[in-house]
Amino acid sequence: MLEFPTWKKVWLWGLTLAFAAAALPSLVSLSGYDWPKQLPDPEVNLGLDLAGGSHILLEADPAEVTAQRIENMEEGVRTALRNAEPRIQHGDVSTQGGQLSFMVDSTAEVDRARSLIEPLVNGQGLVREWDLQVVDETRFVLTPTAQGLEEALNQAMDSAKEVIDRRINALGTREPTIIRQGEDRIVVQVPGLQDPDQVKELVGKTAKLEFKLVDQNALPADVQQGIVPPGSQIFPYAAGSDFEGTSIAVKRLGGIQGDNLIGAQQGFDQETNAPVVNIQFDQQGAARFGTLTQQNVNKPFAIILDGEVLSAPNINEPILGGNAQISGGFSVETANNLAIALRSGALPVELAVVEERTVGPDLGADSIKRGMIAMLIGSIAVIALMIATYGRFGVYSTAALVFNVAMLLGVMALLNTTLTLPGIAGFVLTIGAAVDANVLINERIREERKRGRRVIAAVETGYKEASRAIYDANITNFIAGVLLFLFGSGPVRGFAVVLVIGLFTSVFTALMLTRMWVAGWLRKARPTDLHL
Repeated sequence: MLEFPTWKKVWLWGLTLAFAAAALPSLVSLSGYDWPKQLPDPEVNLGLDLAGGSHILLEADPAEVTAQRIENMEEGVRTALRNAEPRIQHGDVSTQGGQLSFMVDSTAEVDRARSLIEPLVNGQGLVREWDLQVVDETRFVLTPTAQGLEEALNQAMDSAKEVIDRRINALGTREPTIIRQGEDRIVVQVPGLQDPDQVKELVGKTAKLEFKLVDQNALPADVQQGIVPPGSQIFPYAAGSDFEGTSIAVKRLGGIQGDNLIGAQQGFDQETNAPVVNIQFDQQGAARFGTLTQQNVNKPFAIILDGEVLSAPNINEPILGGNAQISGGFSVETANNLAIALRSGALPVELAVVEERTVGPDLGADSIKRGMIAMLIGSIAVIALMIATYGRFGVYSTAALVFNVAMLLGVMALLNTTLTLPGIAGFVLTIGAAVDANVLINERIREERKRGRRVIAAVETGYKEASRAIYDANITNFIAGVLLFLFGSGPVRGFAVVLVIGLFTSVFTALMLTRMWVAGWLRKARPTDLHL
C-alpha cells in the first residue's frame, strides 16, 4: 500500500495542483484584486448574504387562479357547443358565484351536450377538477372542486417559478435563488444586483399578452362610464399611450393569447424610429393570428398587456407569416424588459410584491472578513496542535489541510456553485473533518508502533485500519449532505454543497496525499522510529 510508482505520483500531483489552480481566481477576487482577463477565470459565485443584492417576496392571489380556470372552461364549453354538428343552441353562459352554468334549448340536446363537455371536465389528471350536474332538466352547472383548485394553484406557482427563473437569468446574473414559500409565495434573491426596482419591473410583470377585437358597437361615452354590451369588457389604455386616461371596450372571448410566442426582441419602428418590440409566433400561433386578421380586415383590434391596452391599430390587411410589432410609448429599456418578459413566457398568475429589501455589499464583505478570520484562527490553532503532537506527520497533515481548502474552493469554482454564509460554516466543518481523518491515521500508527510493529508495517497497517473508520464516517456524512441538498433550500443547500464537496477533498488529501508523502519519506530516510 505504500508503493507509489511515478505515474501515480504524477496523477495525484496533477489532480491536486489542477484543482488548487482553479481556486486562484476566487482567492484573488476575495482579496480585492482583479484577475487577468486573458486567463481562464472559474470563480465561486457569492450568495446574497456575502455579495449583497436584492430580496423580493412575491404572492399570488388564489382567487385569480379560480377566475382564470372558470374563464378557460367557459371558452372551452362555448367552442365545443359551437363546433358540434349540428350546432347545439344554448342560452347565455353565467359565471356568477364561482360556477359556470348555461341552459341548452331542449331536453333532446342534454345527452349530446354532456358527451361534449365531460372530456373537458374530467381532464387527464388524477384529480377531478370539476363537478358536472344537470338541474331543471336543461341547465348545466359546472363547479370547480377544492382538490382541483389546489392542484391548479400548485401548477400555476410551479410555472410562475420557472418563468421568473428564465427572466432573472436573462439579466446575466449568477446563481439567483428562486424558491417557493408556502402555497402561494415565491422568494427571489438576486446576488450582486442592488436595484430591487429592476427586479420588480421584470418579475412583477405578468406579461400576459392578448389580441382582442374592439367592440365597435360600444358607445365611447358609455365605455367611459363603465357600460358595455353583453360579451364585452373594458380595458384602460396604458400610461404613455396616445389615449392614456381613457378606456376601450373589447370582445371578451375569441381573441388570441400570447402563449404561442417563440421570439420577442427590442427594435425600432422603421417610420418613427421609436422603440418597439418585434414578436414572432410559432406555426400554430401564426395560423391563428393570420385567420384573425383575415376575417377582420378594416376592423380595429386591441393589443393588451397585463390588462392595459398598449394600442388599438386598424387591421389594414391580413398579417401573415407570424410576425408582428408592438408599440406603446416605450423607452429602449422598457421595450427590452418587455421583450425579455415575453420571451420567458407569461406568468400564469399575477404576483404582488409583499416584501422587498436590499442587502448591501458592505454587510457581505464584513461576513466574509469575519468568516475568514474564524477560519484563519481555527486553522492556526489546529496546525500548531497537529505539529506539536505529531511532529513530521503533523506537518504532512497541515500541508494536506491547505491543499484540501484550495481543492475545495477550486472544485466549487469549476462547478460554478455559490458560496453563502452557511457555506463558510461548511468550510470550517470541512477543516475539522480533514483534521479528524489525519488524527485517526496518526493515532492508529502510534498504536501499531506500541504493539511492536516495525516502522513500515505500522504505517501501512495504520493507514489501512484508519481508512475503514474514515470511509464509514464520511459515507454517513455524505448521505446527510445529499438529503440536506435535496430537501433543503437556500442557505441549507449552500451548506450541503460545501459539505459534500469537502468530504471528497478531505478523504483524498488525508488518505492519498499524506500517504504518498509519508511513503516517499520512508523510502528516502529509512527511519528506525517515527517519534509519534
